[in-house]
Amino acid sequence: MKGIGSDKEAILDLVTTRSNAQRQEIIAAYKCSFGKDLIDDLKYELTGKFERLIVSLMRTPAYHDAKEIHDAIKGVGTNEKCLIEIMASRTNKQIHEMVAAYKDAYGRDMEEDVIADTSGHFKKMLVVLLQGTRDESGVVDGDLVGQDAQDLYDAGEDRWGTDEAKFITILGNRSVVHLRMVFDAYEKIAEKSIEDSIKNELSGDFERLMLAVVQCVRSVPMFFAKCLYKSMKGLGTADNTLIRIMICRSEIDMLDIRECFRLRYEKSLYNMIKDDTSGDYKRTLLNLCGGDDDLAGEFFPEAAQIAYKMWETSAMTKVQLRPTVRPAPNFDPSADAQALRKAMKGFGTDEDAIIDIVAQRSNAQRQEIRQAFKSLLGRDLMKDLKSELSKNLERLIIGLMLTPAEFDAKMMRKAIEGAGTDEHALIEILVTRSNEQIQAMNVAYQNAYKKSLEEAIQSDTSGHFCRILVSLVQGAREEEPADLERANADAEELANSCNADSDEMEMKFMSILCTRSFAHLRKVFQEFNAFYAIVRSVKNQPSYFADRLYKAMKGLGTDDRALIRIMVSRSEIDLFNIRKEFKETHDVSLHEFIQGDTSGDYRKTLLMLCGGED
Repeated sequence: MKGIGSDKEAILDLVTTRSNAQRQEIIAAYKCSFGKDLIDDLKYELTGKFERLIVSLMRTPAYHDAKEIHDAIKGVGTNEKCLIEIMASRTNKQIHEMVAAYKDAYGRDMEEDVIADTSGHFKKMLVVLLQGTRDESGVVDGDLVGQDAQDLYDAGEDRWGTDEAKFITILGNRSVVHLRMVFDAYEKIAEKSIEDSIKNELSGDFERLMLAVVQCVRSVPMFFAKCLYKSMKGLGTADNTLIRIMICRSEIDMLDIRECFRLRYEKSLYNMIKDDTSGDYKRTLLNLCGGDDDLAGEFFPEAAQIAYKMWETSAMTKVQLRPTVRPAPNFDPSADAQALRKAMKGFGTDEDAIIDIVAQRSNAQRQEIRQAFKSLLGRDLMKDLKSELSKNLERLIIGLMLTPAEFDAKMMRKAIEGAGTDEHALIEILVTRSNEQIQAMNVAYQNAYKKSLEEAIQSDTSGHFCRILVSLVQGAREEEPADLERANADAEELANSCNADSDEMEMKFMSILCTRSFAHLRKVFQEFNAFYAIVRSVKNQPSYFADRLYKAMKGLGTDDRALIRIMVSRSEIDLFNIRKEFKETHDVSLHEFIQGDTSGDYRKTLLMLCGGED
C-alpha cells in the first residue's frame, strides 16, 4: 500500500491465503511494526466491493457477525434476510461471541436493539435464538420426539388458527438431532413435511425464519448453497449476502457448500461466482471458494465420466432410508394366490385386482405368493402373468415378482443384449448396489443365462469402461469406515497420477475408486479438490435416482425401461426419499410427473409404487 497506487494482487493473495486467526496476528504485527491501523489503511487504499470484502475478512467472525446485525437494523428499514440467515445458522457459541462483540463494538445490547426494530412472532423467535441455549447434548428422548411431533401437529394442522408459541418453543430450543427425528415423526402424523405445514400455517418474516431454522436443522451447507445461489441468480447480485457467506463459511464448511451447490444446481459455485462478479473482487471470492468443481469432466472420455460421476452418488451419509412399499399386514399368501388366479381365469383379466395385490406386497411376500400359487394350483404364476398382461404393465408386474437379484440380473441382460449397450443402466446398477447385492446378482445371472455376468460385460464393452465395470462386478469393495491418513495418501496418489501416462492414470483411479469403501472415498474426494466433482454427491443417492426418473420422463417419449427399473428396485428401499428429492429439485411431484407421462393400468401401478402425492 506504500507509495502511489496499491498492489491489490499482493493484498488479496496475502489475505485470502491466511486463516482468520493468522489475520489477527497480522493486524497486531502491523501496528507493532509501523504504528498504524491496518484496517484503516486498507479502507483508505481500497474501494467498492473489493474494499468491503477485504476489510470484512480482517475482522474476527464474531465482530463480523455483530457488524452485519448492526447494519441490518440501523437506520430506516430492516434487512430481515440478514437477520434470518445469521440467527438461524449459528451455534450457541457463535451467538454468545457475537452478542459480546456487539456490546463491545457498539456499547449496546443486541437483544434490545433487535426487539426495538422487529415485531410479532418474528421478534419472539429471534429473541429465543439470541439466547444461544439450544440443546447441544446430542441425547434424544424417543418419547419426547413423539410428543413434540404431536404438539406441532396439534398447534397447526389439527386446529383452527395456529399456536405459534409451540412452534417457537420446539424449533428454538431442541437439539438438531432431536429435531430431525421430530420432522420424520411429524411427516408420518401429518402426511406432509414440516416445511409444507409451516408454509400453510405461518406467514411473512416469521414463516421465512422458521423455514430457515428447519433448513439448517436438515443441512447447514445446503441452506448456504441455496442462499448463495439466490444472491447471484437473475439480474444484479446481492453482494452483501455473497460477501457475508463466503467469509463466514470459508473456514467452516465451504467444501460441503460447494458439494451441495454442484448437486442442486448442476453448476459449480466457482463458475457461478466467475460469471457474476469481476475484477479483484472476483479473484478474492474465487480464492475463498477454493476450487472449481466442474474441472473433472475435462480429464476422462464420456463413458468413464458417467461412471466417475456415479461413484460418490452411491455412498450415503447416515440418512434414514424410507420405502414406499412395506410388508402388508395380515398377509395370507394362499388367499392372494387364489385371488390372482381368479383375476386371470376365464374371459378377460382383472388388472385392478392384480395391481392391488402385487403393488401392495413386499418382495418377500410376493415370493411366498409365487410358491403358494404353484403349490395350490400347480401353475407357474410368472407364465400366467405374462400370458394375461401386455406391454409396459406386463414388464412392470413381472419385474415386481422377481427377486431383487433376479430383477437386477435381468436388467443387466437387457442393457447388454442386442444392438448397442445401455451404459446408463449398467452404471446405475453396478455403482449403487452393495457387495452382497452384486454377488447375489452374479449368481442370479449365471442361473438364468448360463453365463457369468463378467463374461457378458467383457463381450459387450471395451477399453476403460469395460475394465471399470469388470472391477465393480467383483462385488469386493471395502466396507470399512474412512481412514483420514489413508484418504490423504489416496488423494495425493490420484493427483500425482494425473501427470502420468493414461494407462498408469487409469490403473490408479480404478485401484482406488473401485475398491475403497464409500465412506473412505468421500474423504478422498474432499481432499482431492481438483477432482471433487468427478462424483455427483456422496451424500445423496436418492437425488441421483430422482434425476434419473426425471430424465426418463421429460420431453417427448418415455424411457419406460429406466422408469420401471428404478420404481421396482427402489420401492422397498428409499423411494419416499427419492420422491422428496424429486419435488425439491424439479418443483413438481414424482406422482404428478408419472400421471402426466403414463397411462392406464401401467400408470396406476406406478402411482401405487410411488406411494403418494407430495
